[in-house]
Amino acid sequence: MSDQMVSDTASAPAVARRRGLSETWFAWLLIAPAVLFTAVIVAWPLLETVRLSFTDATINSESWVGLANYHELLGSAKFYVVVGRTFFWMALSVSLKLVVGLIGASLLAAAVPGRALFRALIMPPWVIPIAIGCIGWLWLYNGQFGFISGMGQRLGLLDGPFEFLAYKRSAFYSAIVTDVWVGTPMVSLFFLAAMQGVNRDLYEAAWVDGAGRWYRFRRITIPQIMPTIISMALLSAIWTFNSFDIIYILTQGGPRGGTTTMIIDAYKTAFGNYNLGEGATRAVAIVVLLGLFSLAYLNILNRVNRHYGVK
Repeated sequence: MSDQMVSDTASAPAVARRRGLSETWFAWLLIAPAVLFTAVIVAWPLLETVRLSFTDATINSESWVGLANYHELLGSAKFYVVVGRTFFWMALSVSLKLVVGLIGASLLAAAVPGRALFRALIMPPWVIPIAIGCIGWLWLYNGQFGFISGMGQRLGLLDGPFEFLAYKRSAFYSAIVTDVWVGTPMVSLFFLAAMQGVNRDLYEAAWVDGAGRWYRFRRITIPQIMPTIISMALLSAIWTFNSFDIIYILTQGGPRGGTTTMIIDAYKTAFGNYNLGEGATRAVAIVVLLGLFSLAYLNILNRVNRHYGVK
């Protein structure tokens, strides 16, 4: 073996190490912007919120109070009422989105003339700015000249003008209707995409065996898209739990706190009453509750995926 061959053989591991090292640094350089963005936009504000939760910070002053804010929050009966209202808001709104979205996706998947037009028409509630849509709903809910109140009077359902946003119960359910209107298009499109991925041979085999539409929908469509339903439910639950703009534009958490959810309560405490420390404590409580809810839901999702053989 020549000296040149011996030299090349000896230097091969060094070249491999340098190449591996350079590839590692190159990979880190590629993800560095995302890591920096996450650290600045997500991690730092979150850590600062946690720090503020241990203080009595206001606009002009700040001092360390330890766990005093958490003791006060957990000892407040109002806090548990707000938590219960928030989870009820989330559960009812998400359930309606899933049901209406599933019905809408089934209709959009049907082979009817003008199907492309119908798929385009479902997009406006999701595409237009939420503030614009909520302003439109404010007009609809108006008792004096709103469409809903006027139509209710014409049909004999209402004895006179009814202000939907002036009463706790009606305001709460009116906000849910608006939230469902905003969120349903996205749910429908997700379900529609999942339905289009179902093997058509399953439907043809069931049709040959004499299975009706409802049976095919219940025994084929639902099981095949169940992982998508569970995933969409989790995403929609997180977004609905943190929904701020719809409630604030319609009612600002009123009347008399009837539509105040945890996110509205945190905002009012921090920026309405300028109690930044207490507001941060409520924000941390939101993160903890959402984290626990997400972990439980992901556990359910994994079980569903294993049941249906999805990796």
